[in-house]
Amino acid sequence: MTEATMTNEVVEKTGVDRKVPDQTVGNVYVDEPRMTSRAVDVYYGDKQAIDGVTLDIGAQEVISFIGPSGCGKSTFLRCLNRMNDTIDICRVTGEIALDGQNIYDPSIDVVPLRARVGMVFQKPNPFPKSIYDNIAYGPRIHGLATDKVDLDNIVEESLTKAGLWEEVKDRLEQPGTGLSGGQQQRLCIARAMAVSPEVILMDEPCSALDPIATAKVEELIHELREQYTIVIVTHSMQQAARVSNRTAYFHLGKLVEVGETKQIFTNPTHELTQDYITGRFG
Repeated sequence: MTEATMTNEVVEKTGVDRKVPDQTVGNVYVDEPRMTSRAVDVYYGDKQAIDGVTLDIGAQEVISFIGPSGCGKSTFLRCLNRMNDTIDICRVTGEIALDGQNIYDPSIDVVPLRARVGMVFQKPNPFPKSIYDNIAYGPRIHGLATDKVDLDNIVEESLTKAGLWEEVKDRLEQPGTGLSGGQQQRLCIARAMAVSPEVILMDEPCSALDPIATAKVEELIHELREQYTIVIVTHSMQQAARVSNRTAYFHLGKLVEVGETKQIFTNPTHELTQDYITGRFG
């Protein structure tokens, strides 16, 4: 089911589409943004899934996207590294820029773009390769290592950043798929970091993990925020409150409100945000 279809279901269930604002409430713009989006619309065929989203994402911040199922948060996330290009019926309009350059410009090569804007998916998806080769694959194809020593260093550094090195350093030649679910997800995060990204996108990265593995991933996010911009989609408001600097609330394809995370969860400005935070719908 596409998010556009799910969005229609949300309208039918909640009856609150008339309340979606024409303008976003909150601090849409930030000083020295790493990424910017301006009037972004997304269509699946004739169905509109994202409607006029304008949002800055700051350097070295963690921003969470929250909202009901089908509200468009994952669709918008995938716009940030052109992952929606893989869907034939998907069309994106407006402008999204990384470091001031429009990533939808026809001259942009998506392969290096997706190295600069890495992605971690909902379900851990290690390659059917060894732990070592899972990390080494990206640096190899992007020419980031000049020799085996360089590659070894990148693998160790990436696994160390992901808090996984001590757990796997003696079994690097074993399959990545043999790790536990939480370890696999941290392996995928390490794989994203191995190509020196500027931004890491995380789409429900803990939804398939147990509480202990979730805590480890959240601790990792806290550590990585010093070096990377992180955008996380989550259904868990508790997780958003724990890990993010700012939180953006989506509803029916629109960005309703964005602000400092504490403010969003304690004193939201818009009625829709208040309804979602307090559990009236969602």
